[in-house]
Amino acid sequence: MDIIKIFDTTLRDGEQSPGVSLIPEEKLAIAQQLARMKVDVIEAGFPIASNGDFQSVKLIADNVRTVEIAGLARCNVKDIDRAWEALKGGENPRLHIFLATSPIHMKYKLKMTEEEVLERAVESVKYCSRYTSNIEFSAEDASRSEREFLYRLFEAVIKAGARVINIPDTVGYAVPLEFGLLIKDIRENVPNIDQVTLSVHCHNDLGLAVANSLAAIENGARQVEVAVNGIGERAGNTALEEVVMALRTRKDYYNLNISQDTTQIMRLSKMVSKLTGMPVQHNKAIVGKNAFLHESGIHQDGVIKERSTYEIMDAKSIGLEENTLVLGKHSGRHAFREYVKELGYELEEDTFEEVFNRFKELADKKKKLSSVDIEALINNEIYSVEAYYELEYVCVSTGNTVLPTATIKLKKEDQIMQVAACSGDGPIDATFKAINSVIGIDNIKLLSFKIDAITGGTDALGDVVIKLDIDGKTFIGHSAQPDITYASALAYLEAINRYISVSQQ
Repeated sequence: MDIIKIFDTTLRDGEQSPGVSLIPEEKLAIAQQLARMKVDVIEAGFPIASNGDFQSVKLIADNVRTVEIAGLARCNVKDIDRAWEALKGGENPRLHIFLATSPIHMKYKLKMTEEEVLERAVESVKYCSRYTSNIEFSAEDASRSEREFLYRLFEAVIKAGARVINIPDTVGYAVPLEFGLLIKDIRENVPNIDQVTLSVHCHNDLGLAVANSLAAIENGARQVEVAVNGIGERAGNTALEEVVMALRTRKDYYNLNISQDTTQIMRLSKMVSKLTGMPVQHNKAIVGKNAFLHESGIHQDGVIKERSTYEIMDAKSIGLEENTLVLGKHSGRHAFREYVKELGYELEEDTFEEVFNRFKELADKKKKLSSVDIEALINNEIYSVEAYYELEYVCVSTGNTVLPTATIKLKKEDQIMQVAACSGDGPIDATFKAINSVIGIDNIKLLSFKIDAITGGTDALGDVVIKLDIDGKTFIGHSAQPDITYASALAYLEAINRYISVSQQ
């Protein structure tokens, strides 16, 4: 059987989603989880785009050793040099270069002729060959390009040394039958196409990214470029979890192999959602909250009698397996450590102690804690940023007959800052104003504020995700606590700490 390679671009194209900005340590955490899932290639970023992107790609290339790490570059020497500088510490790193090939892009964006584009592409591939033979060439906007030109171009870049040819549907314009035929025509009309891996990268502007990718696979594509939860530019990219589970569930139809550990999907989805601040819609395929829920009496009865009557996938196959241990306030360190290991986490001793202490505090308030609660506590610790400001306490007064007021005390480098009391339209607004009055940062704009109950019940943890605009850039903060006012203050302060962290780089 043929093997389909999974090329994940969550950290490059996915991070280009409006309002998403990840720090290098967060990107590394996602890359490590992608490695646990055993994706074949991780596109870690676009090194020339910014110093932060460069540092992220370098950090991942230097630390994630079981997966090919790719960096994106335009077809010019400066981009390629910068990409290789970030990638060179990795094992078999991949240079991924691109150049637009559609008439509209060549005329209006590049202002180049077909022959000039072909010459530039060949020169760039040859230049990449100075560094590595692991070269991927992408024809940007391929789905709107002239076929005869694509045939000539691909033949030339393969002769120059490209080992992967990528066909992007850059603006999500294609439909499945048409896109499948494009892949078929390329295979039949490029003489040396059998020397490379044929790849596709589809966007979801018409909601067809996954369908187009699967149509391409049916017609000979053997690498598919995807993003977790389908995030990405505009309407997003092909969803990793949907393609992987389609190939796994319908192996009888596709007769193709994948090498991914699908039990890592749910954790990966939650991690990306949390760190990007992009919630997953409840009816999202595979990873949505409702994906394995049944409300209809007929469906419930059928599933009870035989799961396959209304479920084509086992929830356990994507990691939705309930933990067998039950934790409460009497649980000790050993039981908690085993529980954490069973969830798949390896924590440093200092981090473990901090999580355990927070677990004991939470266990005093909740009778039983689920794996979701524990994961929320762990995520609070391992994905937090350096605390330039720490919250000592927050106290709010509110009601329908009083002016909502918040009093806060902050600590900075072991020094207690001033106590501030502010009023607002509500307790959350008052809390944010009080924090602002202490730290003295201007131009903070609240872009979004979201609270979710992590589990059911009135004692559920409140999961708060906040997006702030500070100096024209977006920063995300999150916290999970039983008290939503306290969680909101911590999330708001974390977003500010992210801003300070980035500003000092």
